[in-house]
Amino acid sequence: MPAKPLAELIRFARAHSPFYADHYRDLPEGADRLDQLPVIDQTAFWTANTWPDNRVLTGPLTDAGVYKTGGTTGVPKFSPWTRTEHADSVTAFGAGLVRAGLRPGHRVANLFTAGELYGGFLYIENALHHAPVDNVRLGVGGAAPDGYIADLIAGFGVQVLAGEPMKLSAVAECLLSRGERADGVELLLFGGDLLFADLRPLLSRAFPGAAVASVGYASNDAGLVGAPVPGDDVRIHEAFAERTVVELLDEVTGEAVTAPGTPGRVVVTNLFRTLMPILRYPTGDRAEWVDGECRRFRLLGRSTEGARVGTVTLPTEEIRAVLLAADPGRHIAGMQLVQRRWDGRDGVILRLGHLGPPPPADLAGRLVAAVHAALPLYPAEAALGSIHDLTVEWVPRSELVTNPRTGKLQQVLDERPRE
Repeated sequence: MPAKPLAELIRFARAHSPFYADHYRDLPEGADRLDQLPVIDQTAFWTANTWPDNRVLTGPLTDAGVYKTGGTTGVPKFSPWTRTEHADSVTAFGAGLVRAGLRPGHRVANLFTAGELYGGFLYIENALHHAPVDNVRLGVGGAAPDGYIADLIAGFGVQVLAGEPMKLSAVAECLLSRGERADGVELLLFGGDLLFADLRPLLSRAFPGAAVASVGYASNDAGLVGAPVPGDDVRIHEAFAERTVVELLDEVTGEAVTAPGTPGRVVVTNLFRTLMPILRYPTGDRAEWVDGECRRFRLLGRSTEGARVGTVTLPTEEIRAVLLAADPGRHIAGMQLVQRRWDGRDGVILRLGHLGPPPPADLAGRLVAAVHAALPLYPAEAALGSIHDLTVEWVPRSELVTNPRTGKLQQVLDERPRE
């Protein structure tokens, strides 16, 4: 389906979607620019996007594929695509795979999650099918045992692995535990989550000849967002030409961010999706522009991700960077921030994954000291008795908690009582 002019999309959504008609009720009739449109409130959007009695869709659900987003709890969020919308999306995404490093004849093991209406496996399978180069598609799925995948890599000569970062690292750990390396793997394509620096050493050991690249930036709800940009920084993407518009907005004022290096929340507009229009939809991610033309952006993580105890906020990205800098021996192979409450006070545990034997006994103290130096408010609040001291909990990398449906690493775990 070709891209539609923005003015036409706005008119169509106002005329056919009760949600958008109400959302735009205060706009002038001829509104035709993004900066004239209010950003979608996700809570209102998904409250209206229910089954039955849907108020977001612009027409009946008669010929569509349906994905589900929103994790394993709460009200499910169903995201329908018409046949032509889906075909156009995966065709664009397939072209992005070539930019990421897919080559003619590559044998690709698709390790993304399938089932329960989750879109990861099916979307990547279709993108590979529509990619502009020949490729051999091995539909393995994320539920396959790591040992099976390791055997398949050797037995079938797999050259590309595509999957969630935690699944890729699980296969890597399996190979190393068997004393093996997959020298024939040329490319690791990750998606569904950021690939954090703490997993790089593990992947490099198991796949010494493999380049690492983003599979692309999309989500079940927002749809197509950004194509991977070749280069060393795998977090850099750019909007799909003539298909999506990406904006970065200041998280406090809502004003457009245009200066490179200034963080903002990612807001996307889809120019070809009409059954469930996506007009200035916040993806939930943060990013910064890396060029003066505001074309290429670097993903920085989730916009609301971080632990908070008392008056202290611990942003996951900042804490991870501090820990890796304080770990020259590269013992850390994953991180989670765990919020707990005991003895009437809140506290944060740095749950750190490791490979092999436990790290040196003195490393935990050095890591805590590094976090204290970066966030002096934490030890100050702990000294006052407002919160517990920061502690480190080492676990085997495989014991880090992941989402049971998607396999994504859960960056923050709130284990405090609900009452």
